[in-house]
Amino acid sequence: MAREPRSGGEGGGEGGDRRRGRGRDRNNENRQERQDGDELKDKLVTINRVAKVVKGGRRFSFAALVVVGDQKGRVGWGAGKAREVPEAIRKATERAKRGMIRVPMREGRTLHHDQVGEFGAGRVILRAAPAGTGIIAGGPMRAVFETLGMGDVVAKCTGTTNPHNMVKATFAALGKCTSPRAVAARRGKKVSDLLGPRKDAAAEGAAAEGANV
Repeated sequence: MAREPRSGGEGGGEGGDRRRGRGRDRNNENRQERQDGDELKDKLVTINRVAKVVKGGRRFSFAALVVVGDQKGRVGWGAGKAREVPEAIRKATERAKRGMIRVPMREGRTLHHDQVGEFGAGRVILRAAPAGTGIIAGGPMRAVFETLGMGDVVAKCTGTTNPHNMVKATFAALGKCTSPRAVAARRGKKVSDLLGPRKDAAAEGAAAEGANV
């Protein structure tokens, strides 16, 4: 019997189109991820080697803690674990991007008010600072403020120095920060009623418009 030629007929053509379509979708997704990554800055806070005891012995893996921010008021943290260091960092970075929060800042450089954050045994104190102070904070907290884009802040940790608890306590404090505009809207008042009369109209406008909500 004559065998039909196994050429790319209609079925093969459709399959090729589907494969090419999936390839284009993956390329678009990768291109979008690269564009998003160009706008975000990530910092590796800590990486630790952990071991899991199994029947055949120990299995070693790496746990990474990463903070990601756009340096314009948005920041997030993530933790990842894998058998290799690059994969652990990649997982942590993806989780950090999915859990980003927006923090209102006064004049785009410091906090509107002092705040305290707690998580587990970690306790941090965040204080607003005048212009030119810089970031006065420990390693894990400094990484958070740098990726956030905060230029002037004074922070102190009075509890544990565990990097995970310090980062989580810092995010707990940042999550409670509010701007004068948000407080005025909640209370049904004007920003000038909360801040008091200002001699300089420009300073009043900066206080009202400087909140990154």
